[in-house]
Amino acid sequence: MIEFDGVTKVYPDGTTAVDGLDLRIPDNAITVFVGPSGCGKTTSLRMINRMVDATSGTIRIDGDDITSLDVVKLRRGIGYVIQAAGLFRHRTVIDNVATVPVLSGTSRREARDRARELLDRVGLDPHLGDRYPAQLSGGQQQRVGVARALAADPPVMLMDEPFSAVDAVVRHSLQQEFLRLQQDLGKTIVLVTHDIDEAIKLGDQVAVFAEGGRLAQVAAPDELLAAPADDFVAQLVGRDRGFRGLSFEPASDVEVEPVDTSVDGMTLELDGAGRPLGWKNGPATLPTEGTWTESDTLRTVTDLVILSPAGAAVRVDDDGRADGLVRHRVLAEHIRQRQLVRAGDVGRGDA
Repeated sequence: MIEFDGVTKVYPDGTTAVDGLDLRIPDNAITVFVGPSGCGKTTSLRMINRMVDATSGTIRIDGDDITSLDVVKLRRGIGYVIQAAGLFRHRTVIDNVATVPVLSGTSRREARDRARELLDRVGLDPHLGDRYPAQLSGGQQQRVGVARALAADPPVMLMDEPFSAVDAVVRHSLQQEFLRLQQDLGKTIVLVTHDIDEAIKLGDQVAVFAEGGRLAQVAAPDELLAAPADDFVAQLVGRDRGFRGLSFEPASDVEVEPVDTSVDGMTLELDGAGRPLGWKNGPATLPTEGTWTESDTLRTVTDLVILSPAGAAVRVDDDGRADGLVRHRVLAEHIRQRQLVRAGDVGRGDA
């Protein structure tokens, strides 16, 4: 566990970057620092590995005050990933990944063998290891940066806006790869982002920073969306937080109708195996715009209902056969009932 107790950072010009931060970062989970520019989130991250020293207060890792630890040893036990990867341009990809293990005494051959394994783990062809960073795409460079941070098998990883320098499609791919890796490795990760969507998607815990280095709220993503602590947090989360919150609601108990139900004069056309082909609308067949399964979320189903020309989303089984429809009125009522239940739970918790 990483603990901040009354941590403040004031720069020589009098600027307060972090103001009395009290925060607990749990083991084996992703904690995301999010907030506007200049709110102290990156400074807070960099204080963990003492790239920035606190003015006052205490930071502990597993109970040890970090100021009592050798700074080189401290940093070698913490993986660090920065924006645009920060790779050594004059070294091959393999030697970039092998840097910390070699510095820690691992033989160069063993470190390189391990580096090739890590490239495969982060979704890169190990044959890319003989190239230089300039010969890779932005997304590939970022994966190398993650592999380098993992090379010494650190229990803690710090990630400062690691996916912000790539386009939206690559960013989504990297985020999915990152979540898969965390599921396998179970690291204690602190990640900085200015993107609330990324924070909600990646974080087990989200710490919202406000201007002046103030911690505005710490909560799980679904709690943050359902109950912002103040107007600042509500504004940061956005007016569509209700729709985003549906990402944490299962669709498994949504009431469905038979697949042969007529919806506003349209019927679902199926192939010989019962898989949906589209909505039959007179002589035309319109697209379903996608299907959903019981393992999906209410956000997915809602999006499909909105896109559907019939105003209904098609549920399929594991073999892709249509086994139910949900129309917008039924879905809206289902969501309303879930919100009433949630509001009741919150009310009982406050009582």
